Amino acid sequence: MTTTHTPVGVPTLEARNLVKDFHLRSGLKTTTLHAVKDVSFTIAAGKTVALVGESGSGKSTIARMLMKLETPTRGEILLDGKPSGTRGNALARYRSDVQMVFQDPFASLNPFHTIAHHLERPLRLHHPELSGVQVRERALELLDRVKLTPAAGFADRRPHELSGGQRQRVAIARALAPGARFIVADEPVSMLDVSIRLGVLNLLADLQREENLGVLYITHDLATARHFSDEIMVLYHGDVVERGPADEVILNPRHEYTKTLLGAAPEPDNLGRLRDEVRQELGST
Repeated sequence: MTTTHTPVGVPTLEARNLVKDFHLRSGLKTTTLHAVKDVSFTIAAGKTVALVGESGSGKSTIARMLMKLETPTRGEILLDGKPSGTRGNALARYRSDVQMVFQDPFASLNPFHTIAHHLERPLRLHHPELSGVQVRERALELLDRVKLTPAAGFADRRPHELSGGQRQRVAIARALAPGARFIVADEPVSMLDVSIRLGVLNLLADLQREENLGVLYITHDLATARHFSDEIMVLYHGDVVERGPADEVILNPRHEYTKTLLGAAPEPDNLGRLRDEVRQELGST
C-alpha cells in the first residue's frame, strides 16, 4: 500500500500498531472481538487524512483511542514523535492539542447552557491566564471563525435555538478553543441535512488551511473523502486494506471492499458541482 512521508520537524499525531480487543461474556463463555488490528498512520499538520469504512469497521474505536477514551490493547499514540500523556498534566496538554468533533451536534452540547458557556469553559480550563473579559472576547472570535455572525447574537442562545449545521459549527469552535493542533472529526456531517453538509465540510477545510490543523476525517463516504482529504485509508473489520493519496485510491481502487464502497458513493462530478455551489454561496475561495 502507498504511504506518505512527513518532512522532519512538521508536527504530527501518530498511531503506531494500534490494537483493540473487546472481551464479551455470555454466560460462562467469553469471546474476543478484534475491533482494531495493528493499525498505523500519521496525521501531519496542515493535512487531512480520511478514515473510511462502514459502521462496525472500527473507525470510532480508533477515534476513541486517539482521544484517550479507550485504552489500546497494544500499540501507542505519539504526538510530535513522543509518547502521548496518559495522566495528569501530560494528559491535559495532549487534550489541548488533540480535540474531537462528534457525530451528533445536539447530543454533544449541553442543552441547559448557552453557546458562550460551551466555548468559555474550555478557554478557562486550558488558558487560566485569561481574564473574564478576554475569555468572552475569545469566545466571540471563535464564533466569527466558524461563520456564526454576528457572534454576539449567537453567544447567548442555547443549542435548541440553532439548526443542526449551526450546532456543529459551535462544536468545531469548541474544539478550537483549547488551541488544538489536531482535530478528530468523527462522521461530522452524517446527521445533518444534505443541503448543509458541504458547508460544514468546507468550513473544516478552510480552518485546516488557515490554522495549519491536522485533521482525521472519519466517514463512510468515499466521495467526500476524495474532495476533502489528502490521503485516504480504507478500514475493513479493523484492518486498513487500502491507503494512499485520495485521487489514487478513488481512481484506481485495488481492494474489492474499496470498490464496493465506491459503488455506493454519489457521483463525483455531482459532488464537485455541489461543493462549488456551496463555496460560492459562502463567499469562500
